[in-house]
Amino acid sequence: MSETQQVADPSSAAPPAANGVDRFFKISERGSSFGREIRGGFATFFTMAYILVLNPIILGSAKDKFGHTLDTGQLVTATALVACVMTVIMGVGGNLPLAIAAGLGLNAVVAFQLAPLMSWSDAMGLVVLEGFLICVLVVTGLREAIMNAIPQQLKQAIGVGIGLFIAFIGLVDSGFVSRIPDVAETTVPVQLGAVGRLTGWPVLVFCLGVLLTIALVARKVKGAILISIISMTVVAMIINSIADIKSWGLTTPKVPDKIVDTPDFGLIGHFSLFGGFGKAGVLTAILLVFTLVLSDFFDAMGTIVGISAEAGLLDEEGQVPGIGRVLFIDGAAALAGGIGSASSNTAYVESAAGVGEGARTGFANLITGGLFGLALFLSPLLTIVPLQAAAPALIAVGFLMMTHVKHIDWDRYEIAIPAFLTIAVMPFTYSITDGIGAGFLSYVVIKAVLGKAKEVNWLLWAVSALFLVYFAIDPVEQLLGVK
Repeated sequence: MSETQQVADPSSAAPPAANGVDRFFKISERGSSFGREIRGGFATFFTMAYILVLNPIILGSAKDKFGHTLDTGQLVTATALVACVMTVIMGVGGNLPLAIAAGLGLNAVVAFQLAPLMSWSDAMGLVVLEGFLICVLVVTGLREAIMNAIPQQLKQAIGVGIGLFIAFIGLVDSGFVSRIPDVAETTVPVQLGAVGRLTGWPVLVFCLGVLLTIALVARKVKGAILISIISMTVVAMIINSIADIKSWGLTTPKVPDKIVDTPDFGLIGHFSLFGGFGKAGVLTAILLVFTLVLSDFFDAMGTIVGISAEAGLLDEEGQVPGIGRVLFIDGAAALAGGIGSASSNTAYVESAAGVGEGARTGFANLITGGLFGLALFLSPLLTIVPLQAAAPALIAVGFLMMTHVKHIDWDRYEIAIPAFLTIAVMPFTYSITDGIGAGFLSYVVIKAVLGKAKEVNWLLWAVSALFLVYFAIDPVEQLLGVK
């Protein structure tokens, strides 16, 4: 059992609540404290603050069908605003340390698949429809029923896979691992550093950050992850001031020219619900919404289960507390992202950094959401943390989540093989959804060939059929004449 689970062990007698806020969020009841929640909120924000830069870059770099682009300043405002509001709502309504922001991958679908076929307002309208459909699935109980139908050990595998995935994200974002450009002429798709070896000061900052983080975690220092992020940001700022560095990536660790910036709310409310159906065609629009729903549905599901498991919040049956509210808020976040023109918003796997700091309740979200709110006005100041300083947190949390692998029965192939595929496919495809799909499909197939098809909940059969369409979407589109 990881230390993070031990902190939230419900078997130990919880101290009485200190005040009304403590009682509302169940801070003492879950074995946490205000200090842990505050540190966790800061840690989560700093590991996902990159979205304030990356989401505007992805959406702002694309043109819609009519050649229009979105304003970068307005995108920063929209990204921060929706993240702020929905993270706070998740904290108060869902009481989980689960931050929300524009979903990576989903924003790429909006920018490079939806926008070229319609106007930006039409594209955001399809995102609103996606969020609405997810909310309908929650209200009807279908989304929760699907989560409950997943075998417990497969849920454990989802958490482990997410751990490896976020560790891989940390390695890639820091530049410690990079994609080889000419994959067709090489034997491996990724390599150490940018040229097969580690070069440059930024990667050194990351390596030092990893060593510092694991040392602090091993010594069980309170605030280990946050201490590492702040310390390495200071080191990075010093290095940046004395060394000639071409690029740190998305954010540069230097004192900004200005601290306060004026938010521009010009994109808020610019969406058209059904315009995309007219411009792209009904069938094409339906397939695009289907892709968004399936990706968001299972990406968020995996994140919610994985983060809750690492926080020690799953009940004896492996269920997330208040899951109905949590799932509805996540669906509403997708809808809000479309309304705000920030793309579909969803639960963030980087929330694991806050859990690693000891966060166990939605109070941590008030801190994270508050920082996103400050980013509306202080974005130059709050985006000076380079990825190389934040990424070590993901490595440490990846380790903590990996410890769940011991709960899987590796001697039972009918669960071990799907668990392995779930764990392996997530980092290898850079997608939580793909890993869940591979696990589901292999699970139902193995059960069928073993003559145990009746042991599989019918919902898993239905979802696996949808994943089959998801993985074969290109030939399906060709058969339907979409391409």
